[in-house]
Amino acid sequence: MANGQWYPPEWPERIRALEDGTLTPVPARRAATVLLLKDSRDPSAGPAVHMLRRRASMAFAGGAYAYPGGGVDPRDDDHRIRWAGPTRAWWAERLGVDRTGAQAIVCAAVRETYEEAGVLLAGPTPDSVVGDTTGEDWEADRAALVARDLSFAEFLDRRGLVLRSDLLGAWTRWITPEFESRRYDTWFFVAALPQGQRTRNASTEADRTVWIRPPEAAVAYDKGELLMMPPTIATLRQLCPYGTAAEVLAAAPAQDMTPVLARARLEDGEIVLAWPGHDEFTKHIPTAATGGGPA
Repeated sequence: MANGQWYPPEWPERIRALEDGTLTPVPARRAATVLLLKDSRDPSAGPAVHMLRRRASMAFAGGAYAYPGGGVDPRDDDHRIRWAGPTRAWWAERLGVDRTGAQAIVCAAVRETYEEAGVLLAGPTPDSVVGDTTGEDWEADRAALVARDLSFAEFLDRRGLVLRSDLLGAWTRWITPEFESRRYDTWFFVAALPQGQRTRNASTEADRTVWIRPPEAAVAYDKGELLMMPPTIATLRQLCPYGTAAEVLAAAPAQDMTPVLARARLEDGEIVLAWPGHDEFTKHIPTAATGGGPA
């Protein structure tokens, strides 16, 4: 049975165009996504990760499972944001960007987690976290953030909250291939679900959310039961050895943040698609292929 690896049906044609010089890559937009973790009641079971299933009607990766996340808002680098945890300079070095870019990426991770999962990594003080984000007033603010009627800096300032960057761990970085029409330079973070908060499907792009243990999700992917893009299944496999969310966060500083960028080449009548360091995703696509979806 084929596994659940997904790729867009137009990739073979676009790869050929990139190879012959008729396709100019579009710039990759900065984005952030968060692997939100919670410990199981059974200590031997390992942590579960929160995932959402993209609606089948979505133009890109419809039906695929992913994590809460999205693009950086230009206002995410607002200097007014109250900040706790490692300095912006520390994050800049860790993420491989300048200080302004580092704040924007970290803010995007926290903002998108709140927008799509209803979980907020912020608190009234540098050592506290809000315990409940439910209620009409919270939902009104969340909707305003999604509509971009309210910036994240304004939201935090209005509620007197401090962004808790210390609750995040930078885990990996993947860049959408040059032959894709919509490209993202995405930083993947890990975080533990704050005590008292609960996730919910707050995203208009998802039709289902689940808490699932990484080993179980990986097995379902291998059987072709769960559809995922390479970065998603790769990060799930990386989480499998850890027994608790705290262990994952403790391991984050040692994770390699070298960007993973897929490469394609023409070889013996085939398009060879490969992700450096991730051999399981290498694909050999006949040049006449026009298919897509699970490969």
